[in-house]
Amino acid sequence: MKKLLTVLLILAMVLSMSACGKKEEPTPEVTTYEIAMVTDVGQLMDGSFNQYTWKGCEDYAKANGKTYKYYQPANGSAATDDDRIAAMKAAIEGGAKAIVTPGFLQENALKAVVADNPDVQFIFIDGWDMGYKNLVGVSYQEEQAGFFAGYAAVMEGYTKLGFSGGGGGSNPACIRYGYGFAQGANEAAKAKGINVDLNYSWLNGASFSASDDLQSQINGWFTSGTEVCFMCGGTMFNSGVGAASVTNGKIIGVDVDQSVGYEDIVITSAMKGLDASVVAALTKYYNEGTYGGSLVLGAKDDAVGLPVNNWLLKKWSVEDYNALFAKVVANEVPISNESVADPTGKLSNVKVNYIG
Repeated sequence: MKKLLTVLLILAMVLSMSACGKKEEPTPEVTTYEIAMVTDVGQLMDGSFNQYTWKGCEDYAKANGKTYKYYQPANGSAATDDDRIAAMKAAIEGGAKAIVTPGFLQENALKAVVADNPDVQFIFIDGWDMGYKNLVGVSYQEEQAGFFAGYAAVMEGYTKLGFSGGGGGSNPACIRYGYGFAQGANEAAKAKGINVDLNYSWLNGASFSASDDLQSQINGWFTSGTEVCFMCGGTMFNSGVGAASVTNGKIIGVDVDQSVGYEDIVITSAMKGLDASVVAALTKYYNEGTYGGSLVLGAKDDAVGLPVNNWLLKKWSVEDYNALFAKVVANEVPISNESVADPTGKLSNVKVNYIG
């Protein structure tokens, strides 16, 4: 009996060891992401450019049952072309069929990636036609949005304005926003028969990010008499709000309605339809396949303007704004889209203090 038990125990051990040896690990689930976004400099949830481009990706993906993911290039605000290329390649390796790339800094990376991936649709936000059959450049008439904001500020009664722009004076969208803002202020000043002052600066905004230096600069403007400042670039808005909160200054937001939670500080925002345009571009791709060219959106497309559902202006009405908007759509109001980083001497009723 003992001998039999010994044999059975040995057999059980052998079988157990054999079973252990043949045990297979579960195969990890492989998930691909059809829609990808490679972020611009700054944070994803920046309350502005990146965040609302991402919202467009999310909105389309959720409505149409598509998987989606964002890819942040290495090194944050100091990301290089190689960092952006690596992020785009990671998106492609992850199964992306459509890649949304916000920001003009994506240009060189796109040149390195697009031609080698003809079956992937690239959507270049704040971009242009680069000659590829699978890349569409989506741009906006930011000069119109800026014009509305500048006009509104002066009609509201402000005569000492500020503009703080991102990109160090090299970002085309911010240049259009800024020069449009100055033109709008000028037209409103002419209509009222007055003159206004405008501090105009690209200083401390090269990375489109909030900073102590930027907040100190805007604080200095407010304490020296500036009444309202257009903060034009990513989280630079936070520095403007920080300065305004201790000086009783006012802020104009950019890209989206930035007044939510800051109704006592933000009087309006120069907006462009980032999320809606991403949805439109993705819809075209999924309906028709890869395509190239350019898409320029403005007031005629209801793609730029001021937020009317949360109107905070007291002395200039939504009705007055709508009347001006209709004139812009009808090309009855001349708004230059020239690349003017320094508007000094170009405006009859606006004295520009250009800081560089």
